[in-house]
Amino acid sequence: LDDPGLDIAAGEEFLQEVFQILLEEGVQKSTDVTQKVCDWKEPQELRELLDLELRSNGEGQERLLQRCRDVLRLSVRTGALPVHTSAHQGRGALQLLLGPSRYTYEVAPVLVLMEEQVLAKLRELVGWSSGDGIFAPGGSMSNMLAMNVARFRRFPESRSRGNWDLPRLGLFASQESHYSILKGAALLGIGTDNVHLVRTDEMGKMIPEELEKEIQRVKAEGSEPLFVCATSGTTVLGAFDPLDAIADICARHGLWLHVDAAWGGSALLSPQLRHLLAGIHRADSVTWNPHKLLMVGLQCSAFLLRDSSVGLLIYFGALWSSQGLLQRCHGVGASYLFQRDKFYDVSLDTGDKSPQCGRRADGLKLWILWKAVGTQGLGQRVERAFAATRYLLEQVKRREGFQLVMEPEFINLCFWFIPPSLRGQDSSPEFWDKLGKVAPAIKEKMIRRGSMMVGYQPHGSRVNFFRQIITNPAVTRQDLDFFLDEIQELGWDL
Repeated sequence: LDDPGLDIAAGEEFLQEVFQILLEEGVQKSTDVTQKVCDWKEPQELRELLDLELRSNGEGQERLLQRCRDVLRLSVRTGALPVHTSAHQGRGALQLLLGPSRYTYEVAPVLVLMEEQVLAKLRELVGWSSGDGIFAPGGSMSNMLAMNVARFRRFPESRSRGNWDLPRLGLFASQESHYSILKGAALLGIGTDNVHLVRTDEMGKMIPEELEKEIQRVKAEGSEPLFVCATSGTTVLGAFDPLDAIADICARHGLWLHVDAAWGGSALLSPQLRHLLAGIHRADSVTWNPHKLLMVGLQCSAFLLRDSSVGLLIYFGALWSSQGLLQRCHGVGASYLFQRDKFYDVSLDTGDKSPQCGRRADGLKLWILWKAVGTQGLGQRVERAFAATRYLLEQVKRREGFQLVMEPEFINLCFWFIPPSLRGQDSSPEFWDKLGKVAPAIKEKMIRRGSMMVGYQPHGSRVNFFRQIITNPAVTRQDLDFFLDEIQELGWDL
């Protein structure tokens, strides 16, 4: 931790060269009317040309720069002869570089195959040898996709008839679960009253016995239990629910098990930390956000599905074809995009798996990072963040005036700073009332000074405390010391 975990100067040099490639290959050639709209390659040939495989070790700068050239060279040039690509709503060169849509192979061949490879690698880390998935606009939407797919799997008629013919459904998540579960229940018409929040222990983990009780209670009330969301890395405390015990309960009652690993999923990359998610392979679906712990550019959220079954998909009363669960749940087969008589394998037209049409190139960001540092390098990022938290934890324990909220399991460090004016007082209601005002006052001071921006919040019966989460690999021991020094200075005279 004495030095940054990455070479900042080399990174800046690399970015400058990438920008030059973007200008030459992306902007100039993509707007040159003498260039072909695309250099067509069949999927297998393109896979071999791109060398999409994600390996244990990273690659050198020159190889990465060549990969950037290849991505641009082999992608569709929506800025060249724009009238010839207008059927696919091309937006010009910058749109190609920053956000081309990926609904079909013909319009985004490189990005479609890249997404396929990245999702397969993520599923492999979860412990699945097959399955499906899609990149979604954030972990909240990934969780909502899980709820929708779970409902469709149990009640396929819900796709056409809605909720009218369904029993009252029951969803279960812990008291520490992400608020997107409640939002998803509202959006899908299930209703927030039908989300049952299960008690947690002192660490913030779901208590399996309480889940069993809730399921039995909901059944007794005449509702139909459907879906359980376990959390691997809760937002505030960083708790990991006991997945094996929860999976046993789901199996016994025939419930869909979804694991919201948006925050903690990246621990799977570390041999030292993946035990935190023991049992995740038993889930039916998983949310994983590389834009969190891995620091991939926002947004990058994967929805992973274990189901690889194939069934018949019917559009507007007409039999279309055999499709996977995601496609059967969300697809409508728009004839202007998803024609079945194309000259290539139309199973690569993956856009209909998502409720969205246009989607950003989120898989590209993770693929490039993975190629740069390899699986080992990604794991080291996670372990470095963990090591930084351990260092900060020891400093909080050692420094006068700092008090832990609880011993962290992962990298969510929660603590209070007690100013000298409050030290030595008994823990009366007045003491806690005053302490609850300390974090907001320090936060205001640091914002006005412009030195830091750190979050705080109350939690249950606990008054406002600071929550520090370290993910940036550039952070050093000196930065961590400054962080505590600044809080101490700003709060000293409160």
